[in-house]
Amino acid sequence: MKLVTYRASVEDAATLGAVVDGFVVDVARLGQSTGVDLPGTMLEFIDRGLMTQKALQRLLDAGLEALPPQVVLPLANVTLLAPIPRPRKNIFGIGLNYVEHVAESARTLNTAKDLPSEPVIFSKPTTTVIGPGDPIRHNAEVTQQMDWEVELAAIIGTTARRVSEEAALNHVFGYSVMIDVSARDCRRAGQWIVSKGQDSFAPFGPCIVTSDEVGDPHDLTLWLTVNGVEKQRSNTRHMLFKIPELIADISKGMTLEPGDIIATGTPEGVGAGRDPQEWLWPGDVVECGVDGIGQLRHSVIAV
Repeated sequence: MKLVTYRASVEDAATLGAVVDGFVVDVARLGQSTGVDLPGTMLEFIDRGLMTQKALQRLLDAGLEALPPQVVLPLANVTLLAPIPRPRKNIFGIGLNYVEHVAESARTLNTAKDLPSEPVIFSKPTTTVIGPGDPIRHNAEVTQQMDWEVELAAIIGTTARRVSEEAALNHVFGYSVMIDVSARDCRRAGQWIVSKGQDSFAPFGPCIVTSDEVGDPHDLTLWLTVNGVEKQRSNTRHMLFKIPELIADISKGMTLEPGDIIATGTPEGVGAGRDPQEWLWPGDVVECGVDGIGQLRHSVIAV
């Protein structure tokens, strides 16, 4: 399934939808119309687990023509929000998780030139999250080195505590796209949260594709452009630490809960790694995508 959080109008509350053939099906209204108990938010849907997912899938399998017309809206007529507009916890970010990115970071950001022996984990506050099309906020008083990083995001579906690598993917609900916006001049004594954690620094969406439809998450092309010029293109097969390793490592000491988000790292091609270095400025437009998941487009504005 391809799931979104959307508003049908500016007055409406955010609600859960399923995307089918260019239309959005209102999940809660579908449940009310068919007598099936279905939730109205993404986090509640994730919390409900596999039985609720199967119940929704059975209804969708009947086809759009079989659904009550009042629950179906053209996708073009709604406003998409971040799939989880306000996560319950900070996003788990993974640094230096593509070999070529390790090399370019060592050249320009004074990070270690050797490949990490274990995942490099940082945190992005929940206030970093913005939805499709929302502006990335450039505060010139804080940064003059705003950078881009396209990433595959993995969303946890069931509680993971000290899980093995072999069992780890069973805990993934689905996948989405995230831009890990970074202020390179805001790193402090090796700590990254000010660099990574400013408002609007986690564009997220446009949807969550459930894991059963993704297949192999380690064979997905990801790319990013700035003002129409391609800056990043790679494949998730080049991750240094694959998603099962990340989940197993994090869950050794921190419980992963339904709705938690792991941004799995970025490939080479970031602005800091270029010669000369390139940065994002107000007026720039960033577009990115992960094949089979979706695309994002965001303008940079001054604040």
